[in-house]
Amino acid sequence: MRIALVHYWLVGDRGGEKVLKALYEMYPGATIFTHVFDKDAVNPVFENADVRTSFVQNLPFARSKYPVYLPVMPMALEGLDLQDFDLVISTESGPAKGIIPAPHARHFCYVHSPMRYVWNMYADSMRRSNPIVRTLFPLVANYLRTWDVVSAARVDAFAANSHAVKARIARYWRRDAEVIAPPVSVQDFPLTPQNEGFYLYVSELVDYKRADIVIDAFTAAKRPLAVIGDGPQMRDLRSRAGANVKLLGRVDFATLRAHYAACRAFVFAAEEDFGIVPVEAMACGKPVIAYGKGGALDTVKPGVSGMLFPEQTPQSLNEAVAAFEANAGAFDPHAIRAHAETFDVPVFKAKMAAAIARLMD
Repeated sequence: MRIALVHYWLVGDRGGEKVLKALYEMYPGATIFTHVFDKDAVNPVFENADVRTSFVQNLPFARSKYPVYLPVMPMALEGLDLQDFDLVISTESGPAKGIIPAPHARHFCYVHSPMRYVWNMYADSMRRSNPIVRTLFPLVANYLRTWDVVSAARVDAFAANSHAVKARIARYWRRDAEVIAPPVSVQDFPLTPQNEGFYLYVSELVDYKRADIVIDAFTAAKRPLAVIGDGPQMRDLRSRAGANVKLLGRVDFATLRAHYAACRAFVFAAEEDFGIVPVEAMACGKPVIAYGKGGALDTVKPGVSGMLFPEQTPQSLNEAVAAFEANAGAFDPHAIRAHAETFDVPVFKAKMAAAIARLMD
């Protein structure tokens, strides 16, 4: 059986690429199709893979400016030749599922989210855009939504990375999906009883991650906080952070793991599709204090692996932190670790293999 893996763009090593890596480990002879491939920026596992790109790869500055070519990506996908493949597994966040499979082939799509910038985050994206984008992008978005719904009919079965994404698939595409959490490399983060008393926040510093809420809350309460990550909000966040808040920028993996191991608890303020970093913290036995929407509802088990706060405000977060401190002794690091292990890589692979077997049966 010939297998094709279709990924939106392969230019880094983030959550979506970790899913692709796990799939490639399951099917090491698979051919990978993508819009743009940057061999120097991806996980070494892909260095010797058979990676085939759409015509977007040859457009100017495609490796760094690929989002500007979004309007032509549907046409680029439909131009890929997958007629020799019996099974196609696409991973969707940017456009990937819209390939045209062979008549005999089966198409399984793993969804991180329907395209956020034309669906659930469209209004926020427009508010943050410059006047030219606000004028022109609605025309592109209308076309992309139509194509996105039509291309969903080409997929035989869907899996969603969380119940929140499952709901989006039902709302926007009118399709059902099985929930299969993405793989988290739990074994990379050993259980540790260490606690140096500070709280930890790890994220790219962009608007929707809501680092501002975390920094304002901890500055007001004067609790110690370490922030790992960088992004366009860094300058503003530095200006509003109190002396108790340390912004560390980007760090290497060893430093990240050391901070997971040493923190008192992990803080998570975004409404994410899933959210891998809280599970990494849980793998170290650390409770997570998270905003109670999106993927956190799948990963944070109140009273076992952490706590949820109901509103994206500094006050709501500080109330949750105070409640956590009043009950911190109730959280068992071993139970938290055991919960994290339900999201480990072998669990993902087993669930994906079973879902694909049902499709091919």
